[in-house]
Amino acid sequence: MDTTQLLKGVLDAAVLAVVEQEDGYGYDIVRRLRASGVESGEASVYGTLRRLYAGGSLTSYVVPSESGPHRKYYGITPHGREALKTQRKEWQEFADTVAGLLGERNEVAR
Repeated sequence: MDTTQLLKGVLDAAVLAVVEQEDGYGYDIVRRLRASGVESGEASVYGTLRRLYAGGSLTSYVVPSESGPHRKYYGITPHGREALKTQRKEWQEFADTVAGLLGERNEVAR
């Protein structure tokens, strides 16, 4: 199954969940998403970070680096925590609905 369209609908929640665990810079967040099984392009993640920051769900700060350019880190704000809480609830309701439909179809097909 091509999960590209599914991912578009949940990338905000996935990014917020990763940043809720620990602040991170752009590529670090991409890497942690991939490590958890979420395969998203870097451009999509960077765009999501910018949008969530502009919407007040993320804060940012710069950390100097001795081995390269400074890194822009992102952290979750109280607004972002509330948004994530809502998105988790909505995702669970949606997943339960789809699981019910798929399970029902499987029972009919048998």
